[in-house]
Amino acid sequence: MSIWSRISDALSALAKGESLADVFDRLRSPPERSVAFTIAVIALGAKMAKADGQVTRDEVTAFREVFQIAPTDEKEAARVFNLARTDVAGFEDYARRIQRMFGNDPQTLGDLMEGLFHIAMADGFYHPDENLFLEHVATIFGLPEREFMALRARFVPDAKPDPYTVLGVTPDMPFDEIRAVWRRLVRQTHPDSMMARGLPEEAVKLAEKRMVDINRAWDEINGARA
Repeated sequence: MSIWSRISDALSALAKGESLADVFDRLRSPPERSVAFTIAVIALGAKMAKADGQVTRDEVTAFREVFQIAPTDEKEAARVFNLARTDVAGFEDYARRIQRMFGNDPQTLGDLMEGLFHIAMADGFYHPDENLFLEHVATIFGLPEREFMALRARFVPDAKPDPYTVLGVTPDMPFDEIRAVWRRLVRQTHPDSMMARGLPEEAVKLAEKRMVDINRAWDEINGARA
């Protein structure tokens, strides 16, 4: 049974009068956490797409890069996106329900933010309204500012990413502490670790770029201090 079939089952309650936000409240435990993660990324991504006033082909393509959508599942995927985009509930309501769902798992909330950054940058432009949207969602999620800035440094090409910001550390930290942070990030990013947290296989694709980025940042810091 594909994840999209499971999503379709989860959304069947919509025909009975439930809102998409209500669906989040029923998907709190494994194995449906993977369904909840996928719906959350798409739903918040759809709300974010409205933030800059348009939904571009690039943003739709970004979904496809993260989630493997078979032709037979495209209808359900589009349904989730359009439901979120047109739902009268604001993105704050979505974000708060998602925070309650994954509140005891801040790593997964970070993974969700990573997916949103991926979608925001799909058209190659980081719109100021997208930045405000992501900052607000990160605040609701309880994501520390340092972690938000680390994500922003990795995805938004304002300038060459500062390796310390990418790792979420500061230059004045002891070298051993920086190395410990790098090792912790590598462990968290390992596919086995992500799957153990109930994330769908598609979400692991988001971590591929993260692993490259954190290892590059570590190599730069390590090389400069050698």
